[in-house]
Amino acid sequence: MKVNQLLLAAMLASIVGAPSETLAEDKSMVKSTTPAAIQLPVEGTFPSLAGTTDWLNSPPLTASGLRGKVVLIDFWTYTCINWLRTLPYVRAWAEKYKNQGLVVIGVHTPEFAFEKNVDNVRWAAKDMQVAYPIAIDSDYNVWNAFNNDYWPALYFVDTQGRIRHHQFGEGDYEQSERVIQQLLTEAGVDGIGQGLVSVDARGTDAAADWDNLKSPENYVGYERTKNFASSGEAVSNKPHAFTIPAHLQLNHWALSGDWTVQKDRTVLDKPNGRIAYRFHARDLNLVMGPATQGTSIKFRVLIDGRPPGAAHGIDVDGQGNGTVTGQRLYQLIRQPKPITDRQFDVEFFDSGVEAFAFTFG
Repeated sequence: MKVNQLLLAAMLASIVGAPSETLAEDKSMVKSTTPAAIQLPVEGTFPSLAGTTDWLNSPPLTASGLRGKVVLIDFWTYTCINWLRTLPYVRAWAEKYKNQGLVVIGVHTPEFAFEKNVDNVRWAAKDMQVAYPIAIDSDYNVWNAFNNDYWPALYFVDTQGRIRHHQFGEGDYEQSERVIQQLLTEAGVDGIGQGLVSVDARGTDAAADWDNLKSPENYVGYERTKNFASSGEAVSNKPHAFTIPAHLQLNHWALSGDWTVQKDRTVLDKPNGRIAYRFHARDLNLVMGPATQGTSIKFRVLIDGRPPGAAHGIDVDGQGNGTVTGQRLYQLIRQPKPITDRQFDVEFFDSGVEAFAFTFG
């Protein structure tokens, strides 16, 4: 999910139809904050939107049918913390410029299997107030047409169907809005102005505390996990009893109780299983859900062995109590400063929870 904001030129070379020298020019422009007219290069043509499995908030849209409009394509998946932190800006741009010719399209390309469930996406869109058109890209057809590799990824398309700019990952919000303003101005729209949106981002939408973020994202399925510290080797795809060591090093994690470690998730087989994680960040989030839809699983969070109190996230109370009710990202810790190395523990009182990934902020 996480995208390094200082992307190397070699990574940027994957952009649709963009030669490396054009990308070098574009990368230098990202640092500009002047409101003067921007000379935006042509990076490619607007690929097809065919191959989507469904549309939300709109009838199906096509690249040819959008000629004459400035289009912002936003690749997202609803559990991605990096995308969640960009959402307040994308939502604000969609509202501010919708009557001036901007069309925002959220292309939902899933990372986890449960994100292919259109009902889950529909719920997430409503909960997160995503009112602009959403292309359901569960088969990665649009993703591949753009030759995209990132969540989030923004592509800015002019009225002639040409990609003129891109933004991978969080940040550079002023530059992105300046590009929107420039493309609308090029299209002959009057009265765009140079004012920028102001957002009040809270909860999971709030920007990360980058100065204190020393814990990277980590998955808890065997395919992509790192720093698993329970005694003995994890037994893939078979129930196994785990224990947590007396001490965890920073960014190491462990299980206690009876779990099955699968390729992309870890599933609790019996009640009272625990996950422990040694982390250094303001926020700790866990993507998880019940294995059986419609069920709920109670849990309790501790930090350094105590209830979190003021350090609780939006999905738990001060005593650390919470309930897993759906497949989504849960914010479990948001601690006040000072930020130091802490040990997080979560105990699930019922079996059947599936844990997918830890993210931090």
